[in-house]
Amino acid sequence: MEIISEINAFKSYLKRRSMKATPQRVAVHESMLRLVHASADQVFSDIQANSEAKLTRSTVYNVLGDMVRIGLYACRMGSSGKTFYDVFPGSHLHLYDCENHIFKDVTDEELSSLVKEHLSHKRFRGFTIENIDIQVVVRPTRRKK
Repeated sequence: MEIISEINAFKSYLKRRSMKATPQRVAVHESMLRLVHASADQVFSDIQANSEAKLTRSTVYNVLGDMVRIGLYACRMGSSGKTFYDVFPGSHLHLYDCENHIFKDVTDEELSSLVKEHLSHKRFRGFTIENIDIQVVVRPTRRKK
């Protein structure tokens, strides 16, 4: 699934899932388009700084959870145990900066294909592979002076 970056397409997506495109949902989606990867607290702060919409922190958490449930966003877990949301729910690679708690998308079709091919032949008793999400945990390099 691709990122739904046009607001009318977002509203149509919600409607097809019997959900209303409330001002709160639109504000959260606009914030996620700006941030790409963010915690609920980051989305809340971004909305306060960049939108006239009035939302509570709990509304932001609820909207983000709803968007994950309908497949519009994905969840990512940071090393601090905090949940981050990803505006692109499809299978892709991430670098996760464990010091600054920042995610960065990585495009590497060759690696993605190799992993998918390798795992397509594996059987995990009692489980079916639903999605492959690779997260490489990194730490910023420090230059010597």
